Amino acid sequence: MFLLRFRFAAPVVAMPMALVPAAANAADGVISAADTGFMIAATALVLMMTMPGLALFYSGMVRKKNILAIMAQSAAATGVVSLLWFAAAYSLAFSGEGSVVGGLDRAFLGGIGLATTSSFAPTIPELLFVAYQMTFAVITVALVGGSVADRLTFKAFIVFCVLWLFVVYVPSAHMVWGGGLLSKLGLIDFAGGTVVHINAGVGGLVAALVIGNRIGFGRENLSPYDLSLAVVGTGLLWVGWFGFNGGSALTAGSRAVFAIVATHLAASAGAVTWSLIEWAVRGKPSVLGIVSGAVAGLGTITPASGYVLPWQGAVIGMLAGGICYWFSTSVKYRFNYDDSLDVFGVHGVGGVMGTLMAGVFATASVSAHDGQAGISGLLEGNWAQLQTQAIGAGVTVAWCVVGTWLVLKIVGLVTPLRANPEEEREGLDLALHGESMHA
Repeated sequence: MFLLRFRFAAPVVAMPMALVPAAANAADGVISAADTGFMIAATALVLMMTMPGLALFYSGMVRKKNILAIMAQSAAATGVVSLLWFAAAYSLAFSGEGSVVGGLDRAFLGGIGLATTSSFAPTIPELLFVAYQMTFAVITVALVGGSVADRLTFKAFIVFCVLWLFVVYVPSAHMVWGGGLLSKLGLIDFAGGTVVHINAGVGGLVAALVIGNRIGFGRENLSPYDLSLAVVGTGLLWVGWFGFNGGSALTAGSRAVFAIVATHLAASAGAVTWSLIEWAVRGKPSVLGIVSGAVAGLGTITPASGYVLPWQGAVIGMLAGGICYWFSTSVKYRFNYDDSLDVFGVHGVGGVMGTLMAGVFATASVSAHDGQAGISGLLEGNWAQLQTQAIGAGVTVAWCVVGTWLVLKIVGLVTPLRANPEEEREGLDLALHGESMHA
């Protein structure tokens, strides 16, 4: 992600809730109308990925009695994380010079004026950069809940959102994108292979192991109620990913276009590959397999999207379709862990694989800008980049495992993590929200 190459903005004194017209604390940059318009659109697209995209995608894969409950998680994550992001999380992720976490210079938007820019994105208003990064935090937290769908209580989810955002997501964002430890190491992650997908997938797996399997997992029919909702959700996610990956260029230029095309080809290749494997193994290609393969391709290309050529994006998507299929349909049953909506199998596995593939396929000509040489991967002779990618993925996994386990233990002291057996059998819609889908 080229924003890792920019220097830090000078610390400023926090001024809670102040939007100061003066630009005395602005970074070196002139606001571009074209870049600003592009990033406003990208921000809207990424927010759409959670509401309604992820809400529909997840609701299409649960049973009828839990549709509203899983939708409520996406809506709640959007509200809770957004407020916390503007209050303190953004500042901790993108200000200060700590190795693991930043400072509070930008808490409550302190020091951000009408003309203020960030050193991470010097051609757009900093407030827009704040909003864009907020949408990434929102969807990452919301993704985790898919691993424990059908059994996590709503109260536990809310407390989890608050703690996990600060314990896991914020330090990871600072280490990778905010100039922290992994950024200084040289890790490349264009749009969130580590920060978003590894964290969401690994966090979901830890939650699934701590909370336990659903009643009837592996014995009863837990089939989705309405896959048409999942198809609509996939479409919204797919389109939104153009803002997710393309917007991570932070400018309306050629690199954004390359990222968008690589993203689309990866999603297409993932969907086709998953379907072909399923067709060969089971005799029929399922709708669930098509949408799962597309999302696997989208998640896996994310860290590499701004560093690779379009054809390489298609190759990464093919690998995602095959490997994520294996984890989601074989590995989880072999080891008997109930990753309800395959968050680990798709996002966790895809995030690790994509982070490594960025170190293999990175093409210097794609990421070169402003006279600076781009980043090469293994195929261009840079073996060290693949090693750096492996270290970055390993650090992210370790941090997420420890942080998520700790958060869940704290949440468990505050409120029960899991619905009781009667509530689980009745369905979380009625038991936790007092509502239900129409018959």
